[in-house]
Amino acid sequence: MSAEESTSMDVRALTAPCGLDCFNCPCYMANGSEEIRKQIMSAAQVSHEDAACRGCRNEGGIAPIRHAYGHGPCRVYRCVSQKGIESCATCPDFPCDNLQPYADRAMVLPHNTKVFNLALIRKIGLEKWAHEKAKQVRDAYFNHKFDI
Repeated sequence: MSAEESTSMDVRALTAPCGLDCFNCPCYMANGSEEIRKQIMSAAQVSHEDAACRGCRNEGGIAPIRHAYGHGPCRVYRCVSQKGIESCATCPDFPCDNLQPYADRAMVLPHNTKVFNLALIRKIGLEKWAHEKAKQVRDAYFNHKFDI
C-alpha cells in the first residue's frame, strides 16, 4: 500500500469483520479499473455491476458477487453485527466455526487467510496490520510455495 493510499483509506471500513483485506481485493480494485472489472466479469460470469465491491462493511455484508449468486450476508458479518463488536479479532469466541476454511475456496479466494489475518490484527493492531502485513500475507498466499 502506498503512503498516499494509506492516508486516504479508511482501514476499518475496508477490513472485513472476518479479517479479509478488502483494500487489496480485485473486486474492490475493480471500482477504479475497467480492465480488472472485465476480468472479474469474465472469470466469475457476473454483470458489470456485480464485478465490483465497495468492501464488506460498505456493502452490508453482501458483496455484489455474493448477491449475484443469490447469497445474503455472510455468517461472520451477521454474527459480528449481532454481537455488536468490531471484528472476530475482538470476539471472546475467536476462533469459531464461522471462520472454518473450505476446500472450494482454497486457491481461488484468500478466505483461508482469515484466521491468520485476525491473529495478526489482535497481535499488532488493525492499522499496523493493514499498512505492513496485509499485502504480504495475500502475496504469500497466492504466490509462494508451501515450505515448513
